[in-house]
Amino acid sequence: MNTDPARQSNSKPREVAILGATGSIGRSTLDVLSRHRDAYVVHALTAHTSSEALIELCLRCQPRIAVLSGIEEDDSLRRRLRDARCRTELLFGQEALLRAVEGCDIAMAAIVGAAGLPPTLAAARAGKQVLLANKEALVMAGPLFMREARAAGAVLLPIDSEHNAVFQCLPTDAFGRAAMSEVRRIVLTASGGPFRTASPEKLRSVTPDEACAHPNWVMGRKISVDSATMMNKGLEVIEARWLFDVDPSRIEVVIHPQSVIHSMVEYVDGSTIAQLSNPDMRVPIAHALAYPARIDSGASPLNLAAIGRLDFESPDVQRFPCLALAYCALEAGGTAPAILNAANEVAVEAFLDGRLAFTGIAQVDQEVLGLVPSGEAASLEVVLEADRAARARARQCIQGRLERAA
Repeated sequence: MNTDPARQSNSKPREVAILGATGSIGRSTLDVLSRHRDAYVVHALTAHTSSEALIELCLRCQPRIAVLSGIEEDDSLRRRLRDARCRTELLFGQEALLRAVEGCDIAMAAIVGAAGLPPTLAAARAGKQVLLANKEALVMAGPLFMREARAAGAVLLPIDSEHNAVFQCLPTDAFGRAAMSEVRRIVLTASGGPFRTASPEKLRSVTPDEACAHPNWVMGRKISVDSATMMNKGLEVIEARWLFDVDPSRIEVVIHPQSVIHSMVEYVDGSTIAQLSNPDMRVPIAHALAYPARIDSGASPLNLAAIGRLDFESPDVQRFPCLALAYCALEAGGTAPAILNAANEVAVEAFLDGRLAFTGIAQVDQEVLGLVPSGEAASLEVVLEADRAARARARQCIQGRLERAA
């Protein structure tokens, strides 16, 4: 991971582009920025189709550029901004996402899913400070993404609470680079989600609302379901492998229901260093925005006496087969992680739409991973083609299940 503290110092306000501004990470980022108006300026805000939410943010934050990537040209929306005397330039379509990162200093990559890969990669290729909240960029194209980021001198800072915690716990050399030779293993913590102790019978009848009711975190519906299946943790294992350039055998997962310890790093001398905070995404966001300095995030201080206890347990791969699937895809390499991610996005969407059982998510993921051949992830085009093939196969698998059940 590239981290050059010398590049972070700048007397004038830094321009921030938020890709995925209307989601939970985007809103948390804007909250942190609002606490430090002298240090940061909102350069660009993007959303997929949430036009009303984006218009509201434009009126409040006055970014230079706004993008609705999933909507075609709409002059009526531009007229609403003009009538309100908002000078934000409103753009439409996927290609406009690339414009959003061109003039910024910092790009918050918070678009959920595979759709976030092209603009996040563009920000890395442009040598920006990239705040990685979109784990799919590394899940789908880890070697390619890291190679391009290094070549461009991009600064990559993780936003996932687990990876940000690992980053804070890692040793660095004189140049600010992680000294992984001193590390024995990385331990990613997981809450276990809402079904940590659920019976197999309960899992078969889980509803979307139940799956989205995370006990500790407030998140979007897709990532909430991924947390409930622990696919989210599996994707984080893949992300950590590339982000920290560490062998998968040195990445472990432990369930920690309180979500206070966000991850740990074990050193070769037997020491283990952990990062603790309340479960509030503003903590890693503030850390990455100001790195290597520290700024107020707005999060409440940690009160260990009030928490009282910290529990840990090993994940049950029978209850959470998606975690094992992620390790399998990582071992297979190439485009296999992109195939798994694509199948999972389609399966989760089907579950949320009521077309697939909760337990069917892992079953579809496993089936697609076995049916779609993987190859070398040599280019963005190859990765996106694997993504398209996996999505098509996943839809076929789900349709077949529906027809057999009819």
